[in-house]
Amino acid sequence: MTDDDLETVAAIEQTAYEFPWTLQIFRDCLRAGYDCFVLADGAAIFGYFVLAVAAEEGHVLNIAVAPAYQGQGIGKRLMKRLLDLARWHRADRVFLEVRPSNPRAIGLYYQLGFLEIGRRPRYYPARDGREDAMVLALDLIEPNTAAG
Repeated sequence: MTDDDLETVAAIEQTAYEFPWTLQIFRDCLRAGYDCFVLADGAAIFGYFVLAVAAEEGHVLNIAVAPAYQGQGIGKRLMKRLLDLARWHRADRVFLEVRPSNPRAIGLYYQLGFLEIGRRPRYYPARDGREDAMVLALDLIEPNTAAG
């Protein structure tokens, strides 16, 4: 993701989420040095993610697929790239929050091996007030199976 992508990314964000990030938040993520990637073909951007890694932990800050391209495996492709990038950064574990009202995303995360480790009460804005967040985690370090 570059500065030139930000308007398109923000436009996708507006269509993908009821409570979207602003263009400035994406700009701040780029400036902070987070891993910000788009999946594109030429000028067409299909989806994006923002990953922060520190202290051997990765955190999925944002991921979205343009609504017109959902259901085609793009989210899975983005998540696999994100996890490869987290491994490259030597993260031991990756965390994310997801709305319980987003079963498609939850299904994808479970399919990739994420497990629910907790809840953040009233984390997300919602039409009727606030919605909890499911906190999911994936261990990237393979357990040591060698007999010692």
